[in-house]
Amino acid sequence: MSPLPPIVTPDVWQAARDSLLAKEKAATRALDALAAERRRLPMTPFSRDHVFTGPDGQRSLLDLFGGRRQLVIYQMMDNGPDDYCTGCACVIDSVGHLSHLHARDTGFAVVSDMPMPQLAAYWRRMGWSAPVYSSRGSSFSTDIGAGGGFALSVLLRDGDEVYRTYVTTARGVDRLRFDLNILDLTPYGRQETWEDSPAGRPQTPPYEWWRLHDEYPATTEAP
Repeated sequence: MSPLPPIVTPDVWQAARDSLLAKEKAATRALDALAAERRRLPMTPFSRDHVFTGPDGQRSLLDLFGGRRQLVIYQMMDNGPDDYCTGCACVIDSVGHLSHLHARDTGFAVVSDMPMPQLAAYWRRMGWSAPVYSSRGSSFSTDIGAGGGFALSVLLRDGDEVYRTYVTTARGVDRLRFDLNILDLTPYGRQETWEDSPAGRPQTPPYEWWRLHDEYPATTEAP
């Protein structure tokens, strides 16, 4: 059995919690400051000539905006016809109802170099509802900053002109994942070897525990 946190009185626990809360508040203010700086980033023109294949045929980059001024794009990895990136799948599992983004004139779409028939079958299997488009045969993955991997990008539209305002990848995409953010609140954390955890807590190498959500053992599913 994994070691448990120390058992203390409620007063001692509250004091420790209050001490951590002060640090959490400081981190929140630091994140607010980063967001403020992010809003002040310059922008650069981005080609609107990219053409995508959607479930209902070809779509332009402007079409992906859906008439909105801002568009967030998650470029999903293409691992070939017989493999899927479990990390990308976890990101899309974390995408909620888009009406809240739409209320702030912001759209969201997933783009991948996978061919559209493969993407359509994948979306049916996973039960995802996020809009998805194929960029296969184009330079979009490289142009948007994914370089054949994955990336989260933000575009801004001014009339028919499109501009690039932000891109992040790797740990920068962690902020999208519900599961990782929730695990960060728990005593065992993400249970990966890179984490600074007390000795004896359960840990495995990063990423090896990730699965497509229909590939976990039945014992991990809710009753």
